[in-house]
Amino acid sequence: MSAPPPAAALVGVIHLPPLPHSPRFGGDVSAIVAATARDASRLQQAGFEGMIIENFGDAPFAPAQVDAVVVAAMTRCVLAAKAAAPHLFLGVNVLRNDAHSALAIAAACGAQMVRINVHIGARVTDQGIVQGRAYDTVRRRAQLAPQCQLWCDVAVKHSAALARREVVEEAEETAARGLADALLVTGWGTGHAPASERVEAIAAAAAVPVYVASGATAATVAGWGAAHGVIVGSALRADGRAGGPIDAAEAQRFAAAWRKARA
Repeated sequence: MSAPPPAAALVGVIHLPPLPHSPRFGGDVSAIVAATARDASRLQQAGFEGMIIENFGDAPFAPAQVDAVVVAAMTRCVLAAKAAAPHLFLGVNVLRNDAHSALAIAAACGAQMVRINVHIGARVTDQGIVQGRAYDTVRRRAQLAPQCQLWCDVAVKHSAALARREVVEEAEETAARGLADALLVTGWGTGHAPASERVEAIAAAAAVPVYVASGATAATVAGWGAAHGVIVGSALRADGRAGGPIDAAEAQRFAAAWRKARA
């Protein structure tokens, strides 16, 4: 049975600061939890429909499974975000590609979605070769969090293919053979938009919703009509750069532009 369409089309990303076990951790988990709640509240007040919490500050990222303390810290943050913005569709992304930990957090917190950067195939990244584990992930989802959707990147940013392949083929297989519930399309890196032709081609071929997942701004959001929705991070910061706190005014500006475009 296929999953229902995602409940959220406008999704904001909460970038967590460095967590325990990260070389740049500042030493105060409670302050991170409070900042997460504040960002979640700003997204809800601006009119966003969903949010994704990710350990963006933990670079360089683990190539496979993260340390247990990262899972514990993220669980605190996800619960705080859920309490602060209970009406938002809730997602988790454990970088670089720890779908099992993301599902564990989702199961503990009642999240509705996990993002998986490499779900099928393999990509060359700054962590080395990252391989998809769709076989394990879909079975772990059934065991831990059957309510949880799998939102999976296609030709994810900050990576390169091991072998040349048409991106539409990868998209179709991610959905049909990897059982992804939604496909995410990005540019080459954080804050960089994908080519509109790529988004349109994947949206036309895919049997599941497609999201633009990097590079969307208030000025350009009207151009992504082929996509089901957008996932936005960098444009919600006062300086336009990923990693900082969400700026309430920028979040409201983006949401207003989104609503105008979709009207």
